[in-house]
Amino acid sequence: MAEDSYRPRDGESGALAGIRVIDLTIARAGPTCVRQLADLGAEVIRISAPGRPDLPGSDSHNLHRNKRSIVLDLKQEKAREVLYRLVESADVFVENFRSGVKRRLAVDYPTLSGINPRLVYASLSGFGQDGPYAERPALDQIIQGMSGLMSVTGPPGGGPWRAGIAISDTAAGTFLAQGVLAALYARERTGRGQWVHTSLFEALVNFMDFQAARWLVEGEVPAQAGNDHPTLFPMGLFATRDGHINIAALSDWTRFLAAIEAPELADDPRFCDFGARIRHKEALRELVEARLGERGTEEWLDRLAAAEIVCGPVLSVDETFADPQARHLNLTRTVNHRVDGAMELLRHPVTLTDTPTGIRSAPPLPGADTRAILVEQGYSEAEINQLLATQAAAEAE
Repeated sequence: MAEDSYRPRDGESGALAGIRVIDLTIARAGPTCVRQLADLGAEVIRISAPGRPDLPGSDSHNLHRNKRSIVLDLKQEKAREVLYRLVESADVFVENFRSGVKRRLAVDYPTLSGINPRLVYASLSGFGQDGPYAERPALDQIIQGMSGLMSVTGPPGGGPWRAGIAISDTAAGTFLAQGVLAALYARERTGRGQWVHTSLFEALVNFMDFQAARWLVEGEVPAQAGNDHPTLFPMGLFATRDGHINIAALSDWTRFLAAIEAPELADDPRFCDFGARIRHKEALRELVEARLGERGTEEWLDRLAAAEIVCGPVLSVDETFADPQARHLNLTRTVNHRVDGAMELLRHPVTLTDTPTGIRSAPPLPGADTRAILVEQGYSEAEINQLLATQAAAEAE
């Protein structure tokens, strides 16, 4: 692979160039979906409601780059007419209202697909589009608890623990973006759009993955395992003389023992195979950490890496971005925000050699593009001024 594979190419056309997305999402999960489409090159027009602030600070900057912004009060008929005109030429419409809200606002799938049958209409909810919980509001931590995630996170016997990120928002937004891409591909064959939807609940239950499979296939209810792998050992976090190190010593057991200068453990019947090592994991942990305690983390990282043992340090977020591999991968891009100035934002983590992802612009202020977008849709200056006067539309201050 070329040395400059990870150089910024933000000015080049992405894979979704020519695709127009109408973004009617709020909070984090829906915007996560749209952000991925924007990073892949789609043109995004974000519709904000008047008087409704974005998530503050870094959260908003992270979610809303690569977009243009118009403010519309969709409770007003004239504002909905603007939306409908935008939908006529759109490829994708993304929303995360509860079912009853989008019907009351007349922005539901039957209404918009009637205007544009080629429209891919994407919905994200807390619990799904119907069912006993369909109208319930939901947030990430609620879903972490209901999905089973909190029951397998944290130290054994420690009670429920949340993950340190809004993982259901990220999961649901990513799955919805995948669904949109699949629906766009299907449209190439059929000429028709379709309704694509997922929920925080569906997405995070799916993210339970092998833990869910343990229950579904084997009838085993997974328990908390702390910093150990739930089913393999030694694979987890171990103490050193001056800190901690993550180690996975599975198929290279004897090489691992040689690296930590404990070859005698190879003949110990308590540790003769995978099953034995799991059954006697606490005894094994004590013996391993006794050797690891003789040296510092950096020295162990060097010794284990030289022996080709899978291992790694435990970094704080600032240390992650200072890591040599992170710097080589150019994980961030610098943009200039109209109010907050220069800032670094996370880039999309997928590299496409011919149609690169990119961050082309900082997040806009709500309504920054209202007038320009209305002109593009054929509104006269008098009509625009009337929309602004009646507050059916608004501009950034």
